[in-house]
Amino acid sequence: MQLYEITIRPQSGLGTPLKGDTLFGHFCWQAAYDPSLLKGGLDNLLADYSQNPAVIFSSAFPKVERDGVVYYALKRPALPAAYFPLPLGEDKVQVLKARKEQKQKRWLLVAADLHLDFSPARLASDQDLLTWLVSPTARRLPHSWPQRLQTAAYTTELAQPHNTINRLSGTTGEGMFAPYTQEIMYYYPGAELAIFVLLEESVTDIQRLRLALERIGQWGFGKDASIGQGRFQVVSTQKLAWPQNNQANAAYTLAPCVPPAQGFIGSCSLPFVRFGKHGDIYARSGQPFKNPVLMAAAGAVFWPQDRSFFNKPYLGTAVTGISKTCPTAVMQGYAPYLPCNVEI
Repeated sequence: MQLYEITIRPQSGLGTPLKGDTLFGHFCWQAAYDPSLLKGGLDNLLADYSQNPAVIFSSAFPKVERDGVVYYALKRPALPAAYFPLPLGEDKVQVLKARKEQKQKRWLLVAADLHLDFSPARLASDQDLLTWLVSPTARRLPHSWPQRLQTAAYTTELAQPHNTINRLSGTTGEGMFAPYTQEIMYYYPGAELAIFVLLEESVTDIQRLRLALERIGQWGFGKDASIGQGRFQVVSTQKLAWPQNNQANAAYTLAPCVPPAQGFIGSCSLPFVRFGKHGDIYARSGQPFKNPVLMAAAGAVFWPQDRSFFNKPYLGTAVTGISKTCPTAVMQGYAPYLPCNVEI
């Protein structure tokens, strides 16, 4: 499989985070309406997805520039704090302050060669990312964006008010028609995000994949797309070389995944439950919600039993049987990973 990076620039808030499994679901809907995106169409892709996944998306990660060098800001690995040691000192107050500051650094900077370095100097906070924006000239907020973002960090969650109208009275009211709010995540204007995609080029290519993402960005991604959320612009695509690490003994995941029951001697991960919902026409069906799936969030670290694991650039399994409305539905339980060396 070939690894590609797709750079996007958010144009609005996001009601749904840009995670690998949801990106895969949106791509499948694009392929359902445009069979030319996949050789053989969507049915052939899903029929063989459990054995030979042809398209695997990572989650979207910030792309920043620091001292003239471009970095990807990946999610901080789900490792104990001991893996990020702090300098020792006699002043206990300073040690506690440094530990508190390090906990706020939820990003790990990775250079363009995708070689992981878990040293504390590579950790970054939201405020750091705001300083290292790839497009620092785009600091002026569009009129349509909340002005509270002017002094915000790289990512901000704001409450979006909604009203549900009673069509009989033409007003809001109590119960199901009461006004409510939903959290919308905003990236600072000018922010760019990188999505890593593994492609089987005999099934599709990067040009068709870019076309699908451009359509998704135009019509909106995820929740509240019908009221203007989830818009983004595809900026560029580029082919990447898979990082080689002969000393690797672990895998760092780039998307939520469902790891296989066997094959690992250890892992560090944060649990994540996907309460999925159908999109498009199935969203208006009698049972639009999918069965919940327990996943390992992006940033998990897995230690495989043997080195043959590193022969393929992804881990996980496809998830089936998740829908009563569409029995053939398949969920991306795979995740691209980066090889790394971590003492267990």
